[in-house]
Amino acid sequence: MSCGFTGQPTLSDDPNQSSLISFTTQAQAQAMVSLAQQIGGLRCPSLSDTRLSRSAASFNNHHNLKRAFTTKAAVAVSNAQTRERMKLKEMFEEAYERCRTSPYEGVAFTVEDFHAAIEKYDYNSEIGTKVKGTVFSVDANGAVVDLTAKSSAFLPIREACIHGIKHVQEAGIVPGLREEFVIIGENEHDDSLILSLRQIQYDLAWERCRQLQAEDVVVTGKVVGANKGGIVAVVEGLRGFVPFSQISSKSSAEELLEKDLPLKFVEVDEEQSRLVLSNRKAMADSQAQLGIGSVVTGSVQSLKPYGAFIDIGGINGLLHVSQISHDRVSDIATVLQPGDTLKVMILSHDRERGRVSLSTKKLEPTPGDMIRNPKLVFEKAEEMAQTFRQRIAQAEAMARADMLRFQPESGLTLNSDGILGPLTTDLPAEGLDFNEIPPVEDEE
Repeated sequence: MSCGFTGQPTLSDDPNQSSLISFTTQAQAQAMVSLAQQIGGLRCPSLSDTRLSRSAASFNNHHNLKRAFTTKAAVAVSNAQTRERMKLKEMFEEAYERCRTSPYEGVAFTVEDFHAAIEKYDYNSEIGTKVKGTVFSVDANGAVVDLTAKSSAFLPIREACIHGIKHVQEAGIVPGLREEFVIIGENEHDDSLILSLRQIQYDLAWERCRQLQAEDVVVTGKVVGANKGGIVAVVEGLRGFVPFSQISSKSSAEELLEKDLPLKFVEVDEEQSRLVLSNRKAMADSQAQLGIGSVVTGSVQSLKPYGAFIDIGGINGLLHVSQISHDRVSDIATVLQPGDTLKVMILSHDRERGRVSLSTKKLEPTPGDMIRNPKLVFEKAEEMAQTFRQRIAQAEAMARADMLRFQPESGLTLNSDGILGPLTTDLPAEGLDFNEIPPVEDEE
């Protein structure tokens, strides 16, 4: 009778646990063999020869092989990582040495290029700083300007031009325009900058006014307002003050509104924002160019019962009703209307009082032409003025001849052309006959 042990122990992945199971199984088998021998003298084969012993040995061999393979794999991975670290270390050491000895080797730009790039894309955002920008878009409120910064800047319409405009395009501000702006503030909502072109134009206008004052030139200003002391006129985009004492005409402030006046600078003070102008000084310069007997073109400004006021280049002259025509003019409105353009002759000029007397009567080819054919008077004005000046010259020659008649010791006389010259034997003993000289018209 023989007995066999057919139980198959459960193997574990833990080496200690597997060894314990193997040891317990062998002890149990030995105990059973000993018990069988005592009972019936039975004999069983040794445990080392059984299948259990072979299974346990096979498990131990497999576990040892697994441990050896794992160890070899770990060693291989460790060696690969070590080689990679060594390679990286060599690269870093080489790069460090290159930066230390030749820092710019292989770099495509220089230090100057780098600083230039920084200046191009960086700017000072302090108020009052001038910056370059490109207009990105425009709308009814202003324009968005790209300053190559993290956020765009905004140009309000009120800061787009020194003159009053309704849309930024009226000032030439369109997308794509690159211009210099000045920073005047910052938007609290999104931290974007607020720009101005008006401030730059304002500074240039003051500089221009100082230059014009130094050159003592006459400028044109438009009257835009008035107060108890004078009128306000716009010159070079700036509002200047013209005291009533510096206005040559007797027109009221209301009559001067929206009109252009010739002006000269009296005071230009940017720090105090004082710009004082004078119409009287400008008129004095213009009037200095007016000569008696000269013909100028003017326009009728207003009609009065005693005559018409004519604007001749910023100067108001009076065309008296008696100087309109040789024929009697009972109603000026039948001959002239406000806005009419005509040529007039300068009869007199009182520079101190700023008064100029004019005439169309002296320009009539025939008496009454100013009433019947004013166009002919306009066309023949220069010709008739020349004739008038000749008459004036003859009258002056007559006066000089009259003086020489009583001063023969001077040795001078007038020739047949009325020119003063040496005394000749052609002079009749009784002197000149002044009755042959055509009479000069009496100025009414």
